[in-house]
Amino acid sequence: MPRHSFIVNGKRVHVDCEGDVRLLWVLRDLLGIHGPKYGCGLRVCRACTCHINGKAFNPCSVPVSDIKSDDEITTIEGLPATVRRELHPMQQAWLNFDVAQCGHCQPGQIMTAVALVEELRASGRPITDAELDQIRNICRCGTYPRIREAIKAGAAMMPAAEPKQHKHKPKHQPKPKPTHRRHEAAPQR
Repeated sequence: MPRHSFIVNGKRVHVDCEGDVRLLWVLRDLLGIHGPKYGCGLRVCRACTCHINGKAFNPCSVPVSDIKSDDEITTIEGLPATVRRELHPMQQAWLNFDVAQCGHCQPGQIMTAVALVEELRASGRPITDAELDQIRNICRCGTYPRIREAIKAGAAMMPAAEPKQHKHKPKHQPKPKPTHRRHEAAPQR
């Protein structure tokens, strides 16, 4: 069985699995990282959003074979370490604004928000309602007004970005391939 090696939340990991297993199942089932949630498996709901080399991506639609050995994956569990705090400012804003209801989409929402703020800051642009309108994460409970307020507050609390050196630019998300593997349609735990 092929061995895959990459970095997750600052630690080198090694997993033995077929290359067509989606990264979400590698994170959840093989590595025991349950923050990224399964919602659709098609990169539509974005409940699984994580960061790869500092950019938002959806591991439900990426085969583990597409991940390079020096790729850095950050999940919601590793987000606080990126700012050397117990909670990332965006997570604290979520608590301050009592955003979560069922909580299923919240890890993906927070990871998307952080990536958006960092991208906008890098280009010298502020968070605007127009930018927030571009977020496509689905919240089944409809807490969008609180999500928007928390993003604005979290952005204001986030420290200035430190330049990161990533070896690869993140690839564009591949279109999901239909498959009948058990791991593809497994329900969340």
